[in-house]
Amino acid sequence: MKKLKTVAMAALLLPFIACGGNSQQNLPATENVQDSTDNQVIETIMARRSIRQYKPQPVGRDTMQIILNCGINAPNGQNKQSWAIRVVDNPEYINGITEIYKKKNPKVADDSSFKNMFRNAPTVVFIASDKSYGMSQIDCGLLGENMVLSAWSMGIGSCCLGSPVRFMQTEPEAADYLKRLNIPDGYELLYCIAFGYPDEAPAAKPRDPAKIMFVE
Repeated sequence: MKKLKTVAMAALLLPFIACGGNSQQNLPATENVQDSTDNQVIETIMARRSIRQYKPQPVGRDTMQIILNCGINAPNGQNKQSWAIRVVDNPEYINGITEIYKKKNPKVADDSSFKNMFRNAPTVVFIASDKSYGMSQIDCGLLGENMVLSAWSMGIGSCCLGSPVRFMQTEPEAADYLKRLNIPDGYELLYCIAFGYPDEAPAAKPRDPAKIMFVE
């Protein structure tokens, strides 16, 4: 129990550590670099992977609440908190919308490992943006990043998904499931994140350092 509380507190503090709070911030830049091997935030960022296979074990709501609290502590424009978040861990909902998806995409059922349209995850977080605020999508992206990093720090995998949301928005038979999310007026479903305990260990995909440039 003591260990769990320690992990939970670390996860709650993660966004604050990642976005600021450096006790060395007044030091010259050349002296303000911490060894990345000793930095848990950097270690979590570099170790995180998108998970597309999950164990059936559900993620407890207490654990998800920690992840969600980390999410809403993300930086956001003018503190508008221009997001709406809906958490679904109800098998009836997930299996129901999946049956509609399978009917429209029958080939997915040929895969014996296929269980649901959210990469078989037991928990899905839907994120909607405020259409009246031009920076809302960025805010929602930062929200999601805080959640996936805090989840990984507690041994929980995740995967950001766009296709299930597009299906729910365009398929008439899925309208009732979209309505059940009770998205506020003026908001639009943007993407969703699958959460669960990983049942795979994917290798890191290469990143292109040429995308980065320091401008003199």
